[in-house]
Amino acid sequence: QVQLVESGGGLVQAGGSLRLSCAASGRSFSMYAMGWFRQAPGQEREFVAGIGRTGGSTYYADSVKGRFTISRDNAKTAVYLEMNSMKPEDTAVYYCAAKYSWFAPRSQSEYDYWGQGTQVTVSS
Repeated sequence: QVQLVESGGGLVQAGGSLRLSCAASGRSFSMYAMGWFRQAPGQEREFVAGIGRTGGSTYYADSVKGRFTISRDNAKTAVYLEMNSMKPEDTAVYYCAAKYSWFAPRSQSEYDYWGQGTQVTVSS
């Protein structure tokens, strides 16, 4: 069992930055690949970024590539999403998710555990 709690969301102006954190509790965090997803109002939840269990492999949606960076600290059992050059279309509830796997899939249906989400709003 893994519990995930996101933090760091808020209101930011276009062009600004935010850093999201996801604190994990439970056993064997380093055995889980982690992903960040987001869901905007009226839209389906979509993949944003993923990171393998060792941190050696990362994956990004095309819409955030070059602007967002995912990282993890297995000693602190946490995963992060650094968001730069933010755009109004980045506005969404952001979720972290965990999958017992080496690599992070892009499909939300493959993840085992989810956090409650944190709201990110980018004003124009």
